[in-house]
Amino acid sequence: MNGAVIHYEKRELMMLKKIVLMMIMTSAVLSCTARKPVQRPDPLKKTVEKTAGLRDLSSGFTGKISAGTREILKDAEKYLGAPYKFAGNTSAGFDCSGLVSKVFDENGVKLPRRSEDQSKTGKEIHVHQVMPGDLLFFATAGGNRVSHVGIVHDVLDNGEINFVHSSTSKGVIISSLNEKYWNQAYLFARRLL
Repeated sequence: MNGAVIHYEKRELMMLKKIVLMMIMTSAVLSCTARKPVQRPDPLKKTVEKTAGLRDLSSGFTGKISAGTREILKDAEKYLGAPYKFAGNTSAGFDCSGLVSKVFDENGVKLPRRSEDQSKTGKEIHVHQVMPGDLLFFATAGGNRVSHVGIVHDVLDNGEINFVHSSTSKGVIISSLNEKYWNQAYLFARRLL
């Protein structure tokens, strides 16, 4: 008889555990459904507070972009996170001009391979006219010689210009002209589309 009581108590204990577990799960489900969805910022649109004393490198662009420009940006975004590779122009690794030439080539626009040569294509525009899809050129070694290029990704509501490029330290990323390094290295912009 003693064995039957112990067996009965174990069954009762297991049943109690199941009930408690079910209550916990129900509570978790109800608490999750009662919450409002979390609003996360678009990870591709980062805002960078401009340091005092930097040049005003903002754009007045507020319009819509063409379907062709959207495709270029989509193609550039698919390479985010690819590593930097000197003279690279594949997803295995890009240098700055390799990324730009690859993205535009995928969209039927042939560009020279080197950033210095790319800086002579299209039409030069003032930074305040910049819109997504335009190219930004930089002198990362100082002076006025082009040594880096990026594709304007977006212009935020406050005029901040973000661009996609392949940086030597982080690979393909999105940066801002409000960042001190890029603000100081910026030379000019060109429009191809």
